[in-house]
Amino acid sequence: MNTPEEIVRVLAMPTWFIVGLGDNPDRDAYWVALALQQRGRRIIPIHPRAQVVHGDQGFATIAAAARTVGAPDVVDVFVRSSRAGEFADQAIEAGAKAVWFQIGVLDESAAARVEDAGLVMVMDRCPKIELGRHTVGTPPRTASGQDEGAG
Repeated sequence: MNTPEEIVRVLAMPTWFIVGLGDNPDRDAYWVALALQQRGRRIIPIHPRAQVVHGDQGFATIAAAARTVGAPDVVDVFVRSSRAGEFADQAIEAGAKAVWFQIGVLDESAAARVEDAGLVMVMDRCPKIELGRHTVGTPPRTASGQDEGAG
């Protein structure tokens, strides 16, 4: 978990469901999502209020988003550690390829479930910070102009 190669591999994935992302610019999720979007990632806000954030429609749950836009590549979790496991389990059920727990979000049991399910797990890191540390390209575009794997 958290090897530089795994981090780069996850950062390159095109579609990110961001749990806890609302339209509040005082929250870190707002700025991390914007940084990912500016680097060519498709962001899908996951928030109980299902708000539009940075021009992208939000969904109340991971399952609702996956039914509408397809499986996520990454589920990025911006919630307290005590709730992180439930979102890790939902990411597995939704067919995600990776789960990312933000800085300070720690749940070793959930991380083990994610890895046991064959997904990549990144924990206690921030993708915005990691994008500054690693050379990561923009996801490839399909002929239709959508990110590959964007559903």
